[in-house]
Amino acid sequence: MRVGVLTGGGDCPGLNAVIRAVVRKGVQEYGYEFTGFRDGWRGPLDGVTVPLGIPAVRGILPRGGTVLGSSRTNPLNEQDGIRRIKDNLAALGVDALVAIGGEDTLGVATRLADEYGVPCVGVPKTIDNDLSATDYTFGFDTAVGIATEAIDRLHTTAESHMRVLVVEVMGRHSGWIALHSGLAGGANVILIPEHPFDVDQVCAWVTSRFRASYAPIVVVAEGAVPCDGDMVLKDQSLDAFGHVRLSGVGEWLAKQIEKRTGKEARTTVLGHVQRGGTPSAYDRWLATRFGLHAIDCVRDGDFGTMVALQGTDIVRVPMADATARLKTVPPSLYEEVGVFFG
Repeated sequence: MRVGVLTGGGDCPGLNAVIRAVVRKGVQEYGYEFTGFRDGWRGPLDGVTVPLGIPAVRGILPRGGTVLGSSRTNPLNEQDGIRRIKDNLAALGVDALVAIGGEDTLGVATRLADEYGVPCVGVPKTIDNDLSATDYTFGFDTAVGIATEAIDRLHTTAESHMRVLVVEVMGRHSGWIALHSGLAGGANVILIPEHPFDVDQVCAWVTSRFRASYAPIVVVAEGAVPCDGDMVLKDQSLDAFGHVRLSGVGEWLAKQIEKRTGKEARTTVLGHVQRGGTPSAYDRWLATRFGLHAIDCVRDGDFGTMVALQGTDIVRVPMADATARLKTVPPSLYEEVGVFFG
């Protein structure tokens, strides 16, 4: 059997660990051959491949990013996209496809498997941790660790100048990174997309901290929205999956705080630094387990499924279930951490 592997969407710490595990077990245990597809769905769409065997995966476990490259190519928007993928898979002798990605990448894999009969297995990847049907996705732990370290460092400079520091982290529709890193880093305000925020309340929390001779840290997810406003966009352009480019809520909020409280405020946007660099030990462990179980799905012919973490077990779930809705922060959990605000 020949198995194709691709990584789609945004890069993420731990992608290489999945690739390594899939190839190592597939070759050693099952005698499979592998084809690596370049740059997400562009690879099978255009037939762009790279050799993928045990020599190719040596030494990649601690590396960030993906040795296969990635992109936000959406084959469903391309002319004859499905036919081109099926023709290229047949021409290359690829019998099954392991798609490693988030909501968009796995959404394409779901349709290919369920509607067009392409044998696909999914592996959940997103630093946002917003895929349903799995407790955690790899990349999330690394992103939280990076954001927490940044918040720790910003506390000292905030206190030195007695100014407000607003830290903008990733999180388009879910606030998992903001919530975890904000709590771990001792932030005084945490703002997430699931809970529209009141600017006056934020300013009240900030003022309260200054009364205690303490310089506040505000952590805000990029998709957070004020109660009486709209999401802050970088521009109006859309990617291949129809997503707008987010950026700027941190800067906007800092200006509002400065204007309303008279206190100096500065913004730090962590951006893509949260995606980059060496994956944490946990993300290497989780990504490796996902890869081992994904190739078992291929062996069993269990296509249209995604491997998922539930408790401490790796299980198989229908990809359609995993992509049907996003996993967002429940109100009760957000309320739980509210004791530390202000």
